[in-house]
Amino acid sequence: MIIDGEEKYVMTVIMAAGKGTRMKSEKSKLVHKIYDKELVKRVAELAFQVGSDEVVTVVGHLREQVEEVLGDSVKYAYQDELLGTGHAVMQATKYLEGKSGKVVILYGDVPIIRKETLENLIVKSFKNKEYATLLTAIYENPTGYGRIIRDEGGNIKAIVEEKDANMYEKEIKEINSGIYCFDIEELLSALKDIKPNNAQGEYYLTDVIKIMNDKGLKTGAVIVEDNTEILGVNDRAQLELLTRVLRMRINAEHMRKGVTIEDSNSTYIHDNVIIGVDTVIHPNTTIKSGVIIGNNCEIGPNAYVREGCVIGNDVKVGNFVELKKAKIGDRTKVPHFIYLGDTEIGEDGNVGCGTITCNYDGKNKNKTVIGDRAFIGSNVNLVAPVTLGDDVLIAAGSTITEDVPSNNMGIARERQTNKPYKKK
Repeated sequence: MIIDGEEKYVMTVIMAAGKGTRMKSEKSKLVHKIYDKELVKRVAELAFQVGSDEVVTVVGHLREQVEEVLGDSVKYAYQDELLGTGHAVMQATKYLEGKSGKVVILYGDVPIIRKETLENLIVKSFKNKEYATLLTAIYENPTGYGRIIRDEGGNIKAIVEEKDANMYEKEIKEINSGIYCFDIEELLSALKDIKPNNAQGEYYLTDVIKIMNDKGLKTGAVIVEDNTEILGVNDRAQLELLTRVLRMRINAEHMRKGVTIEDSNSTYIHDNVIIGVDTVIHPNTTIKSGVIIGNNCEIGPNAYVREGCVIGNDVKVGNFVELKKAKIGDRTKVPHFIYLGDTEIGEDGNVGCGTITCNYDGKNKNKTVIGDRAFIGSNVNLVAPVTLGDDVLIAAGSTITEDVPSNNMGIARERQTNKPYKKK
């Protein structure tokens, strides 16, 4: 991580060993998804986005599922006995030894922290020469959270867990999120001194703060501006809540950049989507990660824009349209009841109602390429691989299995036959 032009070493340790029994699932809680991405993967990606040089994931229950998701992008430590947060970090000490810099503590089930928030925490810790920097929050009802104990000067003295707090400490509204940035060397030293002398009989990572303060080491905090960032997932109701929070956050960001979203409650725009100004997103539309949409487009209602799509300017994607790995040229209209998969279509085209690309032959996905100014009639099947040139016309009801050259009309249907019929 570069701070004031100087490269600083940062490691992240992700806590991912818990059982997550409240999910009522055969899968690890951490591999459940928000917008097609596993919780723990979101956290690991965040760690790398803020400039972590190494990421260590502490795994335990159903570890093989977490390892399958993260692969070799991270290192692993193993916590076979769940003896508290301090004990979990102890399992990662072999990666910390001999290092100088900072280590950030994150949780695999706290997946929607903003990159800017975490960067602020790390930068403050370095610039203020703090040996521990905490991410804290102000809760009107802090029940269940560890309380932040400050001295008369506002410095953090200790963190007291709910079960160990007295009646006065329970009145404190500043809580510990559990997210920290520690000096590596002093953390290693403090971990040797923590003891399970508490109501739970566990090794609390929070005790590190008191140990550092007793040694006269400087500690500090960053108060998170949006408390939803530190929400965790324990059950499926909380998973849905965080999905809703992320949906509203993403949608609001697009609206601030000039996109009209008619109903944010029914519009699902995944991460890493680019949408140009003056584009209108109608209700009941889903746009998957990585999609690029140009300016002044109209998408939906009831549209499903899947991964790999690039949509030009002034494009119409209407109701009950599904696109997958489709590249749509400027000013082309894809109005309604259409599926285009593995398709490229040029500029100024029109695709009729009921058209589909038959892109899967049972083994492979095949591509359909359509030139500029094409007019595809209604209820057309384009059997890939197939190429249509510029200025083609495809008659309604055709099943096209062969290429159609530019300036040609393609017709592939039986001649109509009328026969006598008497209703019984």
